[in-house]
Amino acid sequence: MHEFRRTQAHNPGGASWHPACCGVAAVVRPSAIVHDLAVPDPTGLSSAEARERLVTGGRNEIRRAADTSRWRLLAAQFESPLVLLLLAACGVSAWLGEAADAIAIGVIVALNAAVGFLQEARAENALHALRSMTAPRARVVRDGKQAVVPAAEVVPGDLLLLEAGDVVAADARLVEAHALTANEAALTGESVPAEKSVGRSASDVPLAERFDQVFTGTSIARGTGSAEVTATAMQTELGRVAHLIETATDEDTPLQRRLARVGRLLLYLCLGMVAVTAALGVARGLPAIQVFMSAVSLAVAAVPEGLPAVVTIALALGVQRMAARHVLVRKLPAVETLGSATVICTDKTGTLTTGVMAVREVWGSNRDQVIATAAACSDAEVDADGRNGVGDPTEVAIVAEAFRLGIRRERIEAQSPRRTVNPFDAARRRMSIFRADGHLYAKGAFESIAPLCREGTADAALAAVSMAERGLRVLAVALGDLAEERDLRLVGLVGIADPPRTEAIEAVSAARRAGIRTVMITGDHPRTALAIAREMGILGGGDDPGEVVHARATPEDKLSVVRALKTKGDIVAMTGDGVNDAPALREAHIGIAMGKAGTEVTREASDMVLADDNYASIVAAIGEGRGIFENIRKTLVYLLAGNTGELLVMLGAAAVGLPLPLLPLHLLWINLATDGLPALALVVDPPATDLMTRPPRAPTEPMLGRWEWASIAVTGLLQAAVTLGVFTWALRSRDLSEARNLAFTTLVFGELFRSFASRHATLLLWEIGPFTNLRLVAVVAGSVLIQIAMHHVPVMARLFQITPLGIQDCLLSLGLGLIPVTAIEFGKLVRRVVLPRSASGKVAA
Repeated sequence: MHEFRRTQAHNPGGASWHPACCGVAAVVRPSAIVHDLAVPDPTGLSSAEARERLVTGGRNEIRRAADTSRWRLLAAQFESPLVLLLLAACGVSAWLGEAADAIAIGVIVALNAAVGFLQEARAENALHALRSMTAPRARVVRDGKQAVVPAAEVVPGDLLLLEAGDVVAADARLVEAHALTANEAALTGESVPAEKSVGRSASDVPLAERFDQVFTGTSIARGTGSAEVTATAMQTELGRVAHLIETATDEDTPLQRRLARVGRLLLYLCLGMVAVTAALGVARGLPAIQVFMSAVSLAVAAVPEGLPAVVTIALALGVQRMAARHVLVRKLPAVETLGSATVICTDKTGTLTTGVMAVREVWGSNRDQVIATAAACSDAEVDADGRNGVGDPTEVAIVAEAFRLGIRRERIEAQSPRRTVNPFDAARRRMSIFRADGHLYAKGAFESIAPLCREGTADAALAAVSMAERGLRVLAVALGDLAEERDLRLVGLVGIADPPRTEAIEAVSAARRAGIRTVMITGDHPRTALAIAREMGILGGGDDPGEVVHARATPEDKLSVVRALKTKGDIVAMTGDGVNDAPALREAHIGIAMGKAGTEVTREASDMVLADDNYASIVAAIGEGRGIFENIRKTLVYLLAGNTGELLVMLGAAAVGLPLPLLPLHLLWINLATDGLPALALVVDPPATDLMTRPPRAPTEPMLGRWEWASIAVTGLLQAAVTLGVFTWALRSRDLSEARNLAFTTLVFGELFRSFASRHATLLLWEIGPFTNLRLVAVVAGSVLIQIAMHHVPVMARLFQITPLGIQDCLLSLGLGLIPVTAIEFGKLVRRVVLPRSASGKVAA
C-alpha cells in the first residue's frame, strides 16, 4: 500500500485570498485584523443559559408580515374609477328596468373582479419564503456535548458545528475552520463559494469579503469548522434583507394609472352628458321624470362596458404568449408594465452569463499540458458526458476542459495514485498533490505559486495581470520533481470565468436599439463586472461606468439604485436570483426572478419568473408588452369613438327636437355587436413588426394622446352625422319605424367596418394586410349577417321594434356604413403629411 497523507497549513491572521478577485490577491492588511478574539467556552452554553437567552432574545425566526385578508383583496378589485362607474351604470340600469343592460354590465364587472382577486391571492409572499430558507435543525455544543436542536432555538453565544452540506442556522464568527468554503451567492451575489478562515475582517468591508463569518441561510460547500453565534432572527443579515423587503413599496403599474385617468375622465364626461341632456329636456318643457331617465340612459350608454374585459383578455393572452417565451407572469398588469420599461437592472451571474464557470483562456507553451497538470491537482468530478460536475466550481471547469481535450481525471488517479495531498485553504491560496509518478502537481494564486518556481515565470506576471484585468480568475499551474512545494516549474496560467450567454449579447444590443438602457447590479468584484459589461455591450464608449455598472452591491445598494432611477422618472425592470435581490425586485415597477437558479424568496417577491434564466427572454417579453399596450390603446380608441357616435346621435336628435333615433335596446345591441366582439378581435391583433425599433413610451405619456382624442372626436362626429342624416332623410317620406330601421342598421355597419381602420394609426388597410387578423374578419362578417337577419326574424323584429329591410335599404346602409372607414383611411394619408417621419422612414404612430 502506498502511503496517503493529508496535511493542512493554517494561518489565522494571514492574508485572505478571495475567489472573486480575478486572479489578483485581495489582501486583508494586518491593520484590518484584530487578534484579541474572545475564545468561546469549548463546552458551549449550558442548557439553562440557552433557555434564558431564548426567553430574553426570542426565537431564531424571521418575522412574518401580516397577512392581507381575502376580503381586503376582494374589495381592492372595485377601487378603480372605471369599475365604480360601471357599478353605478349597472345600478341605474336595473332601477330603470333595463334588466338586460344591468345583467351584462354586472357579469363583466364580476368576471374582472374574480380574475384580479385570484391573481392577487397568489401574490407577495416573500417574507414567508424567507422562513423556509433557514435551517430546520442545527448542531451545537450544549453542556460540553454535541446536540441537535431546532434552528429556531439557536441563541447568541451558541457554538455551531459546521460541515459540508449544512445550512447555517444563524450569523456566526468562525472559531475553527478546515478548508471551509460557503456558498453565499443568494446573499452576496458572488458566483463562486467564499473561502473562510479564522481571524477578524475589518468592520467596513463588504459582506462578500467577511472571510471570518458565516451567515444565516447560506450553505457550507466544503470543509468543516465551528463558529460562535453572533446574531439570530431579525438581527441577522437575512433578517436585514427581510426588513428591506418590508420597506420596499408597491405602486400601481403605468397601465393601471393610465386607465384610472381614463376612468375619471369618462366619469366627468358622463356627468356632463347628464347635465346637457337634462338642460335640453327642461328647455323643451318635457316632464321631469322623462328628462331624468333620458339623461341617465345616455350616461349609461357612454360607458364602454367592454373595456375591463378587453384589458383582462389582452393581458391574459399576453401571459400565454410570454409563457411560450419562457416568461411566467405572476401578476397580470406586469405584462404591459414590462413593455413600458425604460431601464432593465440586471444581475450578472446566471442571467447575463451562463452561471457555470468555464476555462476561457490558457497561457503557456503547451495548452494541453497546462490543463492536464491542473486536472491532476483537482478533486472535482464530471459526469460521463463531461457537462455536469461535482466539486469546487473552478475545479469543475478545469476537469470539464480536460475532458474536452480527452484527458480523464479518473485515469490520472488510476495510473498515478496520490501519495501526499496539501489541500487548498484561504491562507495558503494554493493546493498540491504528490503522485506515484514522482511529480508534485500544484495550482493556486499566481502570487502564491510564483515564489516556489525556479523557471517558467518569465512574462507570466504580465500575463496574469492582463487576464485579471479582463475579469478572469487566474490560477497558476506548476509541476515539481520533489514531494515538497519547492523548485517548481511554472507550466502556465488558466483563466476561468463565468462566460456570457451569446444570446444575451444580442439581447442587450436589441434593448439598446429599442431605447432601453441595461444597468448591471451585482455582488461580484468590480473588475469582473466591468469586464463582463464591456463584453456584453452594456458599457459602451460614451457610457459612465459608475451609472451602468454597480459592483459589490449590497441589498441596500440595489434598493437605492432602483429608487434613484424611479425618482428620475424611469420605468424600472429588475432581475435577480438571490435573497439580496428581493427588496429591489419588490421596489421596482416590475420584478423578474430567475426560475432555475433563483431562490424562493425572489420568486415570491417578483412579478415575473424567467423559466430559462435568460436575459434574452426579458427583451422578447418587452416586445410582447409593447404590443399589448398598442392593442389596448387602439381598442380603447375604437370603443370610445363608437360610444361618442352613439351619444352624439342621441344628443343631436334631442337638440333639434327629433324623435329618438335609437331605442335603449338598440344601444345595448350596438354595444354588444359593434363594441364587444370587434374589440376582442382587435385586442388580439398581431403586434407591429417595428415595435422594438421605437423608443420606449415616456412614463408621463397618457393612455390617449391628442391624436387619439382627436380621432375619437372626429370619428364619433362623422358617424353621428351619417346616422342622423339618414334618419332625418327617412323621416321626410317614411314612418318613424322605417327611419329607425335605417339609422340603426347604418350605425351598426359603420362601427363594424370602422374596426378595420382601427388596427393601425398610420398604416392603410392594404399595408397591414386585410387577412392578417382572421378573427376580426369573421366577427365583422358574422355581425353583418346577423344584423340583416334580425330584420327578417319575427321574434327579433318584435323585440327590437324594427321592420324587414329591403334590398335597396340594405345596400344604402352598407354604402353609408363605409363612409367613416373611408374617411379614417383618408385621414391617415393626411397625417403622414403632417407628422414627421421617424428614423426608420415610417410615420410615428
